[in-house]
Amino acid sequence: MATNNHLVIMAGGVGSRFWPMSTEECPKQFIDVLGTGRTFLQMTYDRFEGICAPEHTWVVTNRLYFDIVRQQLPEIPAENILLEPCRRNTAPCIAYVSWRIKSTDAKANIVIAPSDHLVTDTTEFKRVVAQCLKFTQENDAILTLGMKPTRPEIGYGYIKADLSASSTRNKEIFRVDSFREKPDLETAMEYIKDKSYFWNAGIFIWNVNTIVNAFRIYQPTINRIFESMLSIYGTPGEQEEIDRRYPECESISVDYAIMEKAEEIYICPANFGWSDVGTWGSLLTHTQKDVFGNGVIGKNISLFDTHNCIVHTTQEKKVVIQGLDGFIVAEKDNTLLICKLSEEQRIKQFQNDQQ
Repeated sequence: MATNNHLVIMAGGVGSRFWPMSTEECPKQFIDVLGTGRTFLQMTYDRFEGICAPEHTWVVTNRLYFDIVRQQLPEIPAENILLEPCRRNTAPCIAYVSWRIKSTDAKANIVIAPSDHLVTDTTEFKRVVAQCLKFTQENDAILTLGMKPTRPEIGYGYIKADLSASSTRNKEIFRVDSFREKPDLETAMEYIKDKSYFWNAGIFIWNVNTIVNAFRIYQPTINRIFESMLSIYGTPGEQEEIDRRYPECESISVDYAIMEKAEEIYICPANFGWSDVGTWGSLLTHTQKDVFGNGVIGKNISLFDTHNCIVHTTQEKKVVIQGLDGFIVAEKDNTLLICKLSEEQRIKQFQNDQQ
């Protein structure tokens, strides 16, 4: 394990896509969606064991979630939990934590990871991340991981790689040709036929000096805010100043702010069973299914004449289901959801109507 490897987990999302389990008070990254006994946040931390030490692990989250993060990751120092006073997308988040890390480790090598994604092959994941960290330690380069597509997915952004020649330092790393927005189905099917397109997983790797210099060049307004606070990082006045200055930042993703503008951008195509598990339907695809296509998470569940359903009932109630095909059945506390998988997008509208 390199002593200057740092892990940044972005955990500020407030979405409730797995309602009723997830809510704005306790969103997806803090719940045990897969029924493994570990939340998405904890599984993200676990997969970096042996790559980044606990004292070099940072979580950037909304100030509302400090206690949840502290409870779920007691291994990391409390001062490594950085609190956003408001949502400003990923660019300000990354600029803040990069300058915070630079204040204590001027040669830091950083991997940025979302807190709510799934990786099924952790051995391959660690191999890929370790070699990418070695690459950015030795090169002034911004590196992103590209997932090899398995279907014409319209819910992900794509990265087109220049596969004509790999990096001389690493045969698995290539230059990025372009970033592509979420496509329509016809375009996604064309991407699948072209082996140079990869899903954008939002996992970035770089040296701290590389990324702060990129902010200086491409986002000078955002950069000035965080560079000006260099002397107060790690002091009792840090949070107060962040609360005051953070809202000044433009709300912009790091993809728009840096990745689509910078020149030395590289991609490492990878295949370690990645998914952002953003819907109940995607959870079903990543759950062990019975012979009738049902994915069941919970101990006290009986199914009869039921097919292609995802059932998530982990509390103590006895659950008996008969005659459903293609449904979501999920419960949390006093709320029970029964919904067609094909109508999942209407759940959010229902929640809004109830407020």
